[in-house]
Amino acid sequence: MKISHKFFALLFIATFCFYTPAYASGLDAFANKSGTIAIAGGTAHIPVMKAAAKRIMMKNPDIRITIAGGGSGVGIQKVGEGLVDIGNAGRATSEKEKAKYNLTSFPFAIDGVATVLSAQNPVNALTTKQIQDVFAGKITNWKELGGADAAIHIYTRDEASGTRSVYWKKLLKKGKIVDSANVVASNGAMKVAIAQDPDGIGFIGIGTLDSTVKAPTLDGVSVSQETAKNGTYKIVRKLYMNTNGTPSGIVKSFIDYILSNECTDIIVSSGYLPLD
Repeated sequence: MKISHKFFALLFIATFCFYTPAYASGLDAFANKSGTIAIAGGTAHIPVMKAAAKRIMMKNPDIRITIAGGGSGVGIQKVGEGLVDIGNAGRATSEKEKAKYNLTSFPFAIDGVATVLSAQNPVNALTTKQIQDVFAGKITNWKELGGADAAIHIYTRDEASGTRSVYWKKLLKKGKIVDSANVVASNGAMKVAIAQDPDGIGFIGIGTLDSTVKAPTLDGVSVSQETAKNGTYKIVRKLYMNTNGTPSGIVKSFIDYILSNECTDIIVSSGYLPLD
C-alpha cells in the first residue's frame, strides 16, 4: 500500500502536538491551573519570592501565592508541620530536621553574610578577631578600632535566623554573643537599625546591602557578591526552598520556575548569585 508524504507530515504534526504539553516549563507550566501556594521563612528570600509570585499571578490570576517571613527556623517548622507549602531557609537543614519533617531541599542562590556599620561610622576595615571580640564584649568602644570615642551597640538576630546561624558559625566560630545585644527580626530590620545608629554593628545578607549601611573589609578582603563568588570572601551560604516530601502540582511548578533560567534575572536583581 502506498502511503503519501502528506500522511507522514500530518502524523508528525499530530505526534508533536501530543507531546508538547508534557514539556511545558517556566510560566507556561501555570497555564490553565488554579490553587494557592503558601510560603514562609527566611527573610532574605522574600524579594525573589515576591517578584516570582507577581509574574506567576499576572500570567494566571487563578493562582494565589502568599509570602511571609519569620526566619529560617520558622520556615522549616511551618513546612514540616504542613502549615505552608514551601519553607525558606538561609541555611542547610540539619539531619534532625530532615528526619523529623521528611524535608526535601532545593538550593537556588548563593548569598554572602556581611558585617555592617552605619554609613556615618568612620571605621572601614575590621579583622575576624576584632569582630569576634566585639560580639563577645571584649571590645566595647569604637576608639579601640580606630573610630570615635563611643560605646559599641551590638545588633543580632534570634536563633531561628539562617543569617545568624551562618554568621555565628563561619565568622564568630560559634563564639559568644553578649546578652545585651539588640535582637532584630529580619535583614531589613537590621539594615534600618544599623543605618540609624552611628555606633551600631550587626550583620545582613550581602544582597540586602545598600547606601544606607556599609560593609567594612574583612581581613583586607572587600565584601561583595563578586568576592563571595570567587571564594575570597568566605562568609557565604546557600538559600534554600524546602518542602515536606516531594512537591507536586503548582508547588512543584513554582520551585521549577525559581530554578529555571527564566528566574535568573530576578535572583540577580535581588542581589544574589544564581546557582549554576
